Amino acid sequence: MTTKKNRILILSLIGLAFLFVTAITSAFVIDEIKGGAVGDGQNKFELIIDAGEPSSAVVKELSQSGMIKSSVYFNYLIKFTRAGNKIKQGVYEVNDGMSSRKILDVIISGKVKLITFTVPEGYNNRQIGDLLTSKKLIKSREEFLTAASNQALLDKHKIPAKTTEGYLFPETYSVPINFPPDRIADMMIKRFFKKLETIPEAKGINAAALHAKVVLASIVEREAVRKEERPMMAGVFLTRIEKNINLESCATIQYLFDKPKKRLFESDLKIVSPYNTYINGGWPPGPISNPGLPALIAAFKPEKSDKLFFLLKPDGSHYFSATFKEHLEAKKKYIDALYQ
Repeated sequence: MTTKKNRILILSLIGLAFLFVTAITSAFVIDEIKGGAVGDGQNKFELIIDAGEPSSAVVKELSQSGMIKSSVYFNYLIKFTRAGNKIKQGVYEVNDGMSSRKILDVIISGKVKLITFTVPEGYNNRQIGDLLTSKKLIKSREEFLTAASNQALLDKHKIPAKTTEGYLFPETYSVPINFPPDRIADMMIKRFFKKLETIPEAKGINAAALHAKVVLASIVEREAVRKEERPMMAGVFLTRIEKNINLESCATIQYLFDKPKKRLFESDLKIVSPYNTYINGGWPPGPISNPGLPALIAAFKPEKSDKLFFLLKPDGSHYFSATFKEHLEAKKKYIDALYQ
């Protein structure tokens, strides 16, 4: 009797084991058939998930884009793994070489696609705003300018001005979509101060003295073409200030226009503005661009000389002069000859 019961028990266990193996095998087969990769990864798709978007809408978009084999299976997968409330908003890059499980892992991980943007040296805040708008990171230039003038942000970094102009370090950055504009500005300011640490002369400098250096660097950045000329150029501006001679920087005039002009005219030099260094003595009210590291170094380590003037030559270099007479002669030779 006992032997018979044992035999029945063993047969029952074998049957259960068979059913279990069959179920597992079936699950793997179904997972591969219904949830396997559609292709070999050649086709890519940018999946945008908005805040509060239902999982059903996400699955529908994946199905219509040809990224999954079965929307029914994907919905089942979401329900089975209880991932419905774990799907995070953002921009994700998926491809047809990913299984349904892999795609689900990606959109619940929050590892969104990053958008990269590069700010050239010498861009002002308006240009940065336009750049971010073109990258669809913000809605408009005005949105960024407002964020970049936030008083809390200025107080946080002890910037003695009404805007962050000059402190948004020009470099390449990567941020996720919907990254707040004030956080973009904050990130760029932090990079500025990190780079400043590489300049020994900047160690321990107070906010007001630093601001003066940033103003100088911002002008040098917009005037210079060749990096090796930046220290000499910084020296020229400092010497003019010491001698109470107006800076007469064309770059400060260009700052008054929404977009830089190819050539300035006499009438442009008469525009009434505190930034017009042709009619106003001393430094402009604030930076006119966001300088890169070479311009900042030049502001901290200027090359002093007897030079008071410089002008841009056709080859991109500058001609430096000690007297106004020499400057006029250079102007006739290098500039006026081009427009005769």
